[in-house]
Formats: sequence, C-alpha cells, structure tokens
Amino acid sequence: MADTLAGAVPEAPDSLPEFPMPREARCPFDPPPALKDLQEKTPLTKVRLWDGSEPWLVTRYADQRAVLGDPGVSADTDSPGYPTKASPEGGEGKLSFIMMDDPEHARLRRMVTAPFAVKKVEALRPAVQRIVDDLIDGMLSRPGPVDLVEEFALPIPSLVICELLGVPYDDHALFQENTKTMVRTTATPEQRGAATREMAGYLAGQIAKRLADPKDDLLSSIAGRVTAGEIDHQQATEMALLLLIAGHETTANMIALGTLALLQNPDQLALLRDSDDPKFVAGAVEELLRYLHITHLGRRRAVTEDMEIAGQVIKAGEGVIMANEIANRDPEVFPDPDRLDLTRDARRHVAFGFGVHQCLGQPLARMELQVVYGTLYKRVPTLKLACALEDVRFKNDAFIYGVHELPVSW
Repeated sequence: MADTLAGAVPEAPDSLPEFPMPREARCPFDPPPALKDLQEKTPLTKVRLWDGSEPWLVTRYADQRAVLGDPGVSADTDSPGYPTKASPEGGEGKLSFIMMDDPEHARLRRMVTAPFAVKKVEALRPAVQRIVDDLIDGMLSRPGPVDLVEEFALPIPSLVICELLGVPYDDHALFQENTKTMVRTTATPEQRGAATREMAGYLAGQIAKRLADPKDDLLSSIAGRVTAGEIDHQQATEMALLLLIAGHETTANMIALGTLALLQNPDQLALLRDSDDPKFVAGAVEELLRYLHITHLGRRRAVTEDMEIAGQVIKAGEGVIMANEIANRDPEVFPDPDRLDLTRDARRHVAFGFGVHQCLGQPLARMELQVVYGTLYKRVPTLKLACALEDVRFKNDAFIYGVHELPVSW
C-alpha cells in the first residue's frame, strides 16, 4: 500500500491509550477529544483494547480509505490479530457475510443485494412516507411530551425492515429488546449470547415457515437459497439476523440523534424545515451522517499482508481499527469539520464504510432519513426538547451510538 500520510510516530508500549476513548459530556455530538488530538499529532498509533491486545488505530480519512480498500486486510473475526469488540464467549460472534472475506463474502452478499438497489428502494418511498405521516398523526393526537425514540424513531425502520423481510411487526418487542442487549457493551457474554440465541431461534422458525410456504418477501428468497443448496439453514438464519438488526437499530439511532442535533442547531433546523427542495434534504442527510457517526467503536480489520500506512509498516497478523467518526471530522477533507452545515457537500463521508464491505443497506437508510428529516420538522414546526440536554442519556454503553430516550414536546 502506498504511503498516504507521513508523520506517524508509534506510542511507546507503556503509554498506549485505551480504546474506545470517552466523549466529553458537554460535547455529545463530537468524537472524543483524544481522537482529535491523535489525528492532528499521531494519526497512526497503537492502542490497548479491553483484552490487552494492541492494534493500530487509524484516524485520518485518506488512511482509512486506503486500508479499507486494500485486499491485504481481512474482515474475518477469525483472522489472526483481529481486534474484537467483546468477549467471544457469547459476545461478538460472526454476523453473516459482513465479517467474512471474498469470495465467500461476495457470494453471500449477492444473494440479498437486489431488494436494496436504488430503484427498488425508491419504489418503497411512498410506503415509508405513509408510515412517517401515520406516526406523526399518532403523536399529535395526544399531548406531549413523548419519547421520540419509542414513538417515532424506532417504529419507522422496524416497520420497513419487517415488511421487506416478511417478519411480523407484532413480534417487534422480541427483536427490539434482544437487539438492545446484543449491542450493549455492559451486557455480560451470557446475556448477549442468550439474546442472540433467542433471535436466531425466532428467525430460524420464520425461515422454516417460508421453506414450507414461500411468500413474496426477502425471507422467502433466502429460504429459496436453502432449497437450492446454495446455503444451509444456519447461514440463512445468520443472514436474516444481520438484515433485521442492521435494518432497524442503526437508522433508529440516526433519526433520534439527528433530531437532537438539529434542535441544538436551530439555524440549520430552520434551513431544513423551510426547504421544499428534495436535493437539499438529501444533502442535509449526508451532512448529518458525516457529523453524527453512530458506529463509534471503529471499523476493524486484521492485516494479512505487510503494508505501509502513514510511513509505518503494519505487519501481517496485526489488527487495525479505523475510527470512522474522526475520519468524518478530518479538516483536510471537510473544512471547519466540527460545525454542522447542511449546505456542505458531505457526500464523501465514510459513515457507510468504504470498499467491498461498505453498507449494503445504505440506499434504504438514506431514503428513510430523507423522508423523516424532510417531513417531521414541517409537520411539527414547534418541536422542542422536553428536558435539559444534560439529562438526555447517550448510548456510551452500546456498540451503536445514539440516545436511550428523547423526550420532546411541541
């Protein structure tokens, strides 16, 4: 790999910073200050994880894209040196193809690509608009305050992914509660393992139903791959589990966190509320994705071939973490990066990753966010936070960042 940036000096082993790093309570939308300091002074350095392992931390945008686009790195959690987020005893596990390498990654991913193509997703926009409008009608039909997470942010992507997969929305409490446990860093390995097994058992049952009685949904398509002998029942279950979790948890957090950020930046909220230009709304979504990165524990890889990055040789068998939240605040790419600016062209962000493993569902997430951000503040122009910002509980205890609740009124 070509040397993309110079000036990285590794930390001495006895002074390694621990990762992840704490955010400042008074700046809940910003990356940890220590990450910004590293980006400026030591853009490539070793860090110490929960298990004592010492992977490399990459903080600059260009370096992260270089690593993520390099075939000499592995997303497979079984690769030597892979920096894990949690104990493997019922903890992290392998979430289908996103934690595999090509060619198996590509083979499995292709099986579920079609429903997430831009044209297919755009055909869902009217249905998503109805869901958003119905939920807003429900909120406005009773006095506030309400929890925007439970009443709005979480139901939208849950309803959409349930419809797409063919999972009954009546079962949403089961998968929402188990997902919360699976992504909570403070959950024990036993708790995460139990939640994963319950989810997998539920989805295995749903796939068994589709094997016996196929329907016009994604679960039936996955079940058809089992019938054709392309995957086994366990692989089908893992694939469905990935799509269900990723299809609702990430977008729900982005809806709530984005709304809170806009409420704290009323000038930017006014621009969005007053605009009828779909292109402006789409651009605003990209800026919010850049400004608020919810996958705040970094993209992780294992090096399989020696490579050079920022003037430093990283050897095969070493781990690498891309702190993507700070990459999206790189001043070399995004001037004045700590300012939320909805007029900015932020399309180069790495919120959805980069390279062959970039997010499969990004067209769906973008469309849902465009409908939400383009509708909520027009329908409820007096929307306001119903508590002090310091009383909002942020998800510093989860693999996916966001807020636990968001009390709002109007």
